Amino acid sequence: MILASSVGTLIEWYDFYIFGSLATVIANQFFPKTDPTAALLATLATFAAGFIVRPFGALVFGRLGDLIGRKYTFLLTLIIMGGSTFAIGLIPSYESIGVFAPIIILLLRLLQGLALGGEYGGAATYVAEHAPPGRRGYYTSWIQTTATLGLFLSLGIILITRHSLDPDRATSIAEFNDWGWRIPFLVSIILVGVSIYIRLKMKESPLFSKLKTEGKTSVNPLKESFTHKGNLKMVLLALFGAIMGQGVVWYTGQFYAQSFIENVCKIDFEQSRTMLIWAILFATPFFIVFGKWSDKVGRKWIMLAGMLLAIVTYRPLFNQLLSISDTTSKRELITRKEINTKLIPIHNTSNSLRSVTSTRHFEGGLKLVEVKTDTLYAEPGKISLHSHITTSKLLDDEGYRWMIIILFVMTLYVTMVYGPMAAFLVELFPTKIRYTSMSLPYHIGNGIFGGLTPFIATLLTTIYTGDKLVGLYYPIVIAAVCLVIGTLYISNKIDKTVTD
Repeated sequence: MILASSVGTLIEWYDFYIFGSLATVIANQFFPKTDPTAALLATLATFAAGFIVRPFGALVFGRLGDLIGRKYTFLLTLIIMGGSTFAIGLIPSYESIGVFAPIIILLLRLLQGLALGGEYGGAATYVAEHAPPGRRGYYTSWIQTTATLGLFLSLGIILITRHSLDPDRATSIAEFNDWGWRIPFLVSIILVGVSIYIRLKMKESPLFSKLKTEGKTSVNPLKESFTHKGNLKMVLLALFGAIMGQGVVWYTGQFYAQSFIENVCKIDFEQSRTMLIWAILFATPFFIVFGKWSDKVGRKWIMLAGMLLAIVTYRPLFNQLLSISDTTSKRELITRKEINTKLIPIHNTSNSLRSVTSTRHFEGGLKLVEVKTDTLYAEPGKISLHSHITTSKLLDDEGYRWMIIILFVMTLYVTMVYGPMAAFLVELFPTKIRYTSMSLPYHIGNGIFGGLTPFIATLLTTIYTGDKLVGLYYPIVIAAVCLVIGTLYISNKIDKTVTD
């Protein structure tokens, strides 16, 4: 039962997050290249659009889930998500169809958001309604791992795809940025097909089946969830006292950190993804640890402790990322993308270097220059070519290890705030309106407050250029507000029974 629910949810998160994991590549494919920063912001805004519509998906599919059942509702969301993700891999680039490219990708991103808005609440509710009393935190914590594992899977498939294209590093990077990035999107259709097969064999939640047999299902889940004073109070407390803070901690630790390392610290694409993969691998078991622990000590203080640690340590941790990257030598990767003549000082070069079609390495001070172009004109001490130059840094072993440790710590905060969350939400609401009631606050808090984190944080760094850590004020303030409300108004009592 846990496997059937978790696999489908993992695939949905993979489909949803593959877009964010390839934000810099997508910016180059579907938006004008004249301003790379504006293109990246437009891509992050499109990424965020999927989060903004998640609450609407929660309303639509939450209502269906409380009316017709959990199983068929989140089967439908899986189909919508898988189809949208596969279609993104087929969209022509901006150079081919112009403004239609970003419009189409925005529409597909909105469909992804709607689908995910109905998926999580259904899966968490389904698992919780199978769990025995006193074990709900442990059972639902397996669902909580799927968001991070979906990100892990997306990063892994991206790296495998890049390494599979061509043994030559520069060629594989160029091919991946040109067309290879589509493969992770297209591969998802296979994963979705497997998950659909598994979910078709699932049985309906026993608690919902009992309500349906007795004729006690909700006639109007939306009305009962949001117009009854007592239930509305629980919805608002869940949003502002728990989920809002959880959302910004999740997306700061796993998405903004990724963007920060690549775009601010200028660390190599593959290194940044690989480091995050290791951090996720080491931290993921703690979802289960904190979920199980919450069955004994309660959900509240574990979640709020994660928020407090994030508030206190985010700036020192991100400042350490900057310090590590500042001591790292630069690597300039040159590819034929734009017509700009660049003169690069190097040593020991003769005029005979022409028509280079494979990677060449030249030492120029501390810089290692990788050149991939069809025609290379050289003169003593300089290389002149028509190309676009991007600069990134390769970490040494010590810096690499320290960044993994920092990313692990931030992901550990994620496991604290997220591991007990599903059980916490399930216990707030009665069975007949649970799908609707828990889905909406979750997708507002996690989707909007959390999902906007990479965009808002990146935007702040472009406005206040004097402080590279200024983007962290957004998650810190949101988490602090949530910490205060949660401390004052949320109960730590564990509901060992399932309400009806």
